[in-house]
Amino acid sequence: MHPVRVHPVRSYHEVVIGLLRSAWRAPAAVPPPPGRVWRDWVLLVVVATLAIVEGILRTDLTYPVVSVLGVVVIAPTVVWRRTRPLLMLVIAVVVGTALQFALPDTVNTSAFVVVLIYALYRWGSGRSLVLGSAILLGILGLTFLRGGALDELIGGFALVLTVAVLGVVFRARAGSQQRNLDRIRMLEREHLARDLHDTVAHYISAIAIRAQAGIAMATHDPGAATDALGVIEAEAAKTLSELRSMVRVLRQGESAELAPSPRLADIEQLAGTRPGGARVTVRIVGDDGSIPPPVAAAVFRLAQESVTNALRHARQVTHVEVSVDVDEGGVRLSAINDGDLAASPTPGFGIIGMMERAALLGGTCRAGPAPGGGWVVTAVLPRVGWAA
Repeated sequence: MHPVRVHPVRSYHEVVIGLLRSAWRAPAAVPPPPGRVWRDWVLLVVVATLAIVEGILRTDLTYPVVSVLGVVVIAPTVVWRRTRPLLMLVIAVVVGTALQFALPDTVNTSAFVVVLIYALYRWGSGRSLVLGSAILLGILGLTFLRGGALDELIGGFALVLTVAVLGVVFRARAGSQQRNLDRIRMLEREHLARDLHDTVAHYISAIAIRAQAGIAMATHDPGAATDALGVIEAEAAKTLSELRSMVRVLRQGESAELAPSPRLADIEQLAGTRPGGARVTVRIVGDDGSIPPPVAAAVFRLAQESVTNALRHARQVTHVEVSVDVDEGGVRLSAINDGDLAASPTPGFGIIGMMERAALLGGTCRAGPAPGGGWVVTAVLPRVGWAA
């Protein structure tokens, strides 16, 4: 009989302390907030302008100049609200609360503080969220004790809660998108590392064969042994370049699977008529077999992904044309389809993966609407960028 484990029941106090400790240690938002942009300055001008206009037009303000100056003083907090959310909120809340306690009435423009509350929950770290929440709850309670009505307390709490929830929701959404992007980049690095691994294995096999031949010929044909050493030296230099590339892109220590590395000529396998009548044509010009294997494999993957995306996402597509041009500088890939594909302000994960693969080899990849209609993917990969 095995003894039965009895897990101690955590008290309500311990649960609350654990949640607060987890929230306190939570990191800041991912990805990190952007710096100051022109929209921040526009928002600053709008807030200051509205405060001045309100101070001029309203006749019920006892001290209009002081009320307007108070808003103008705290308005610059909107410019640094993303990079210093807690500090900006504290400045705005302290000054705004002081004005409310000192003046019988204030301008309504001070309600822009909700923007700072949103920024706190959207960008702040766990410590900032805990401290900021405590400050906001304290201000609401202090306002109620000062003589505020119960409906004002409930309305203020509901407003703060709504803005906080919006900030948390957009924070979680951005974090999920960032994790998906990181996963795509990791997969592309792993795929490229496998291609590099296959090439390195080829070179090492050639070195081993040449070494065996040199040993066998060394006793009666020293010249042949010397030639074998020359080949081994060249193959070893190529292997070293490939290993450097592998170290640069490999992010996980798992062993890569051995598989034949695709060549440029393999792109012709994509040609044909698909179910539904869509026709894929392939044109390859200038391929003499001199393109390094990692570059050739990357071009094949880009072409394959372009055709797959066109057939899967484009509407009413009838023709996909893949063109590959090879010259002394490198390889240029173009994949054009005549389908209807709505342009998106942010590229999809498939396009991002293609861009990542091209960038790892020192090239570029772009996708967008074609001038004459349809959709086009273009990629340019250098011959030597892969060994940098």
